[in-house]
Amino acid sequence: MSDDDNIFPEEIWDEYQWERFLQEQDRNTEKYFGLLEKYVDHPNRDELIAREMGWDFCQDDREMDEIDELVCEEEMVEMEEDGGEFEAFSRSPIYKDTLRLHRWINNWIESDERLRDHPEAVRFATRSAVCGAKLAAALCGEESTEIGMTIAYLKRALKAANDALDAAARLVEAGLLDKRRANTARRHVFRIRNRVVDFMSDYRAEWRKRYGDS
Repeated sequence: MSDDDNIFPEEIWDEYQWERFLQEQDRNTEKYFGLLEKYVDHPNRDELIAREMGWDFCQDDREMDEIDELVCEEEMVEMEEDGGEFEAFSRSPIYKDTLRLHRWINNWIESDERLRDHPEAVRFATRSAVCGAKLAAALCGEESTEIGMTIAYLKRALKAANDALDAAARLVEAGLLDKRRANTARRHVFRIRNRVVDFMSDYRAEWRKRYGDS
């Protein structure tokens, strides 16, 4: 999908079209922040970034809106925390499970100085946090939110949960996560992971009900 395409499609996209779109947005976001770091002190920073991103610099206010839409997804979730959709999500069992997992990981890392800069401990913490952010992006939308987009975000939450489980396994291999704590970590992550799988199944069933198998 090109940069000239609209941010939101006119037709109804399935989960695979949304996944390709989100992957393209990831690449654009990574490129944007790389350019921002490169030109951070340049007096013509915005113009240079716009040129390399392929945007028409400040043609109208919509150009700056498109730049703003490239901020990372986690910041978008934080901005929505005051909204009614997030308030409803924050009362859900899966959100409470993500909070329990975050608290458990933070307490565990703080208990051992070896863990604070260990790459797998950092990956375990960050991928677990990303899982929660993707869940919020999937489930905080309005009723009119496209089902395909919701499923695409749920797939990203599932991927993050699987990555967190892999990081936990590597920490066990490194002798940094004992059997008792490993079982606790797996129980937390699998509870969230299983809920994500259930949500995906429900939304896919709703997709088939509305649009068939195509």
